[in-house]
Amino acid sequence: MDEHQHGYIGRKDDYLKRLRRIEGQARGLQRMVEEDTYCIDILTQVSAMTKALQAVSLGLLEEHLAHCVVHAAQESDAAGKAKVDEAMAAISRLVKS
Repeated sequence: MDEHQHGYIGRKDDYLKRLRRIEGQARGLQRMVEEDTYCIDILTQVSAMTKALQAVSLGLLEEHLAHCVVHAAQESDAAGKAKVDEAMAAISRLVKS
């Protein structure tokens, strides 16, 4: 693991708050299914939860680029390239999901 702090550390509480809200949305979705809620209403909530997860992902990606990638690039070209490659793989996974 890297010796320096992660880029999101300054906004950690914000991320935790958002993730707890998403966790609540997931529990709400389970309740909706248990209660035989109309499928379109469930899909609307799935869409809202998906958007919330995407917002967290984009925020973490931005923090990674601004902090971790920049820090690595200052260390060396090879370290910078490795972090860019890592970020590109993460972006690829996000786009495919």
